Amino acid sequence: MTGPSAPDPAAIARWFRRCARDLPWRTPLPGGGRDPWASLVSEFMLQQTQVARVAERFGPMLARFPTPASMAAAPVEDVISLWAGLGYYRRARMLHAAATEIVARFDGRVPSDTFDLLSLPGVGRYTAGAIASIAFGLPRPLVDGNVARVLQRVHARTGSASDPGVMRWAWREAELLVSAAYARRVPPAQVNEGLMELGATVCTPASPRCGECPLSRTCLARARGAQAHIPRPKARPARAGVRLCCAVLVDARGRVLMHRRPPGGLWSGLWQPPTHEDLPPALASLPVVGEVTRLLTHRRVVLQVRTGARPRGWRAPANSTWVAREDLAALGVGSAHRAVLDLALGATGRRRPQRH
Repeated sequence: MTGPSAPDPAAIARWFRRCARDLPWRTPLPGGGRDPWASLVSEFMLQQTQVARVAERFGPMLARFPTPASMAAAPVEDVISLWAGLGYYRRARMLHAAATEIVARFDGRVPSDTFDLLSLPGVGRYTAGAIASIAFGLPRPLVDGNVARVLQRVHARTGSASDPGVMRWAWREAELLVSAAYARRVPPAQVNEGLMELGATVCTPASPRCGECPLSRTCLARARGAQAHIPRPKARPARAGVRLCCAVLVDARGRVLMHRRPPGGLWSGLWQPPTHEDLPPALASLPVVGEVTRLLTHRRVVLQVRTGARPRGWRAPANSTWVAREDLAALGVGSAHRAVLDLALGATGRRRPQRH
């Protein structure tokens, strides 16, 4: 990597050591370094999910599953229950599958080899590079949206990070940078994490704080005043509208009827009040107490919330059970249906109890 815009890996590493956020998955082992399993769990959880939300869930997940073997021995539903609220529940299934593979093929230890990592379910090029560099100190690159944005601005590389050509270029630049770091005895982990941290906290999509950036002197976008135009924003995905009806049914003992969704599809394996695309006639008499809206990657989901006693003659879906209100918090319920329950049970509390 040559030219005035070449980032200095040592400057990135120094900045990261000084300015890195205190995040639970960055806690070093007693002898130094990172726990590879904790790193793998955090990378799965961080995919397409805000750092603050993952920070809340990471501790309980690792406490329940401190090793790949402990997760592999548990039902996948237990992982999904702890995952509730993070979204993209397929990742929970993939993490459980990866743990099973680690136990079966690697004696319960997360492998360090990139090709072995790529053979695990749910592990792509980014996650493999993150584990190999952060947990094992190997000179392996990683590129996410934050890294691509930093590199594009430093080099004044136009285009969107969603463009395949831009991403191929970013991976080449990241590999050159981490190789240069390794040759100079700069820890690859600090360079990779430093690039991600810069993109997340300083070189942000809007209003980057260039005065705080360790790469400001060599940043061509800053020199040209082009930070606002590099990279070009990604095209927003079109969202299909989905409208569903949720029936929060409460019995005479105050218990709530909950249904477990089957594997696959939206909210796979999670618990929810009975939810229908077309409201069954038997439930049509239940009063509407409001709506809950959630914007997913490709869907805008509107949940109409009804509540009351179970109508006579209505049959609950398979895999349904009555759950005491005090036990609902421990159940694996997604954030959308958690909001449905809060809305319905709050409304129920303001009315006289309904009996069959």
